[in-house]
Amino acid sequence: MARTDRVVLITGASSGIGRATADLLAGSGLLVYGTSRTPEALDRATIAWTPVRMDVTEQGSIDAGVRQVLDAEGRIDVLVNNAGIGLAGPIEETTIEEAESVLDTDLLGVLRLCRAVVPAMRAQADGLIVNVSSLAGRIGLPFQAMYSAAKFAVEGATEALRLELRPFGIRVVLVEPGDIHTPFTDHRLFVRSFDQSPYATRMRRAIRRAEADERAGPDPIVVARRIRRILGASSPRVRYTVGPPFQRLAGHLKAILPDRLFERFLALYYRIR
Repeated sequence: MARTDRVVLITGASSGIGRATADLLAGSGLLVYGTSRTPEALDRATIAWTPVRMDVTEQGSIDAGVRQVLDAEGRIDVLVNNAGIGLAGPIEETTIEEAESVLDTDLLGVLRLCRAVVPAMRAQADGLIVNVSSLAGRIGLPFQAMYSAAKFAVEGATEALRLELRPFGIRVVLVEPGDIHTPFTDHRLFVRSFDQSPYATRMRRAIRRAEADERAGPDPIVVARRIRRILGASSPRVRYTVGPPFQRLAGHLKAILPDRLFERFLALYYRIR
């Protein structure tokens, strides 16, 4: 069981996995600070944790939020990098600006938070960083290339960060959810209109399949429970997958199946052959 005096900072805590994690950890007695771009929209009567205004794409906002926690508690023991956005569309029709918006949040947001929090953890000679990636960080999803690209990068950066921070007593972990039933589905962004696009029919099939899986997915509490267990581990693993067993199996199959066979499997699953 995690120590109940630990201070936890969770990004993207207003809904979905972040909200479930903030609620669960606060309910377990931990001191939880959850970030949101609009904390005033939260119903304070329904939360047992402290909201923090933060936009992970703005360094000044991050610095102010981290300083708020450090001023109040004097330490940050756990950082859960959870904030993220999704973008659907073919690479050919994705503008550089659209790609940058995803990478700015899903990849650079993680980098910014780590840079802001690690100095305090290093001074403590103790800390835990949980980077919420995705099974899309191990499998390139058709018509969600920028999301996969950001999560693939988070995976590589996390592996490197583990080695860099180990001498300072800071542990770094990946959590890879599959399709989870959260507002992420309704908030997914789409590239500009492509009604006349040669990709339109196949892209709609793929995204319909993804959305159906997400809506049928488990409650985000399953991810929150996994994160709580990680907080109690003395030597956590590099990565933990969470979600439907079939999707978790797919992550393992990619490592052992020939590439062409696995690609054929994905094309059939997303109905884009």
